[in-house]
Amino acid sequence: MTSPPPTTFPMPPVTSPHQARVAARGWTMLDGRRATLSDYTGQVVVLDFYATWCLPCREQVPHLVEMQQRYAARGLNIIGLNVGGPEDRYAVPRFVEEFGIQYDLGSPDNEMTELFMSDNNSIPQTYVFNRSGTLAKRFIGYDPAMPAELDRIVQTALAAKAE
Repeated sequence: MTSPPPTTFPMPPVTSPHQARVAARGWTMLDGRRATLSDYTGQVVVLDFYATWCLPCREQVPHLVEMQQRYAARGLNIIGLNVGGPEDRYAVPRFVEEFGIQYDLGSPDNEMTELFMSDNNSIPQTYVFNRSGTLAKRFIGYDPAMPAELDRIVQTALAAKAE
């Protein structure tokens, strides 16, 4: 096998078909706006699939609130996506007030939920995407060691440039 000839042209972006599928999946924000992961290109995104009645989800929220405050100016966007069912959506405003949530919240499209959670439906599930929209880390569930690891992954992603 021979290597390609040298060139001064930049390398074209390489994306997997799966990455394109992920970027195209979306959600509806609480205020009715539509969003997709591709809307956040150039920023670090944490998608958190949660339910208001989920105790591990509730344990994780204070750390997410603190992270959004600490890293927002550096390009972090935390987005909470409620997968607790239609009846749980009525509890979200009280949940926001209880925890002082200032990051975006919404409801994922069915296709997005299927894509992200089809292999494991445990919650919370937390995904960190780097500035290029590539998955950096997936967390399933919550344990006391998770906040430190989440911080480490987010700090690494924030320090890197988009590809």
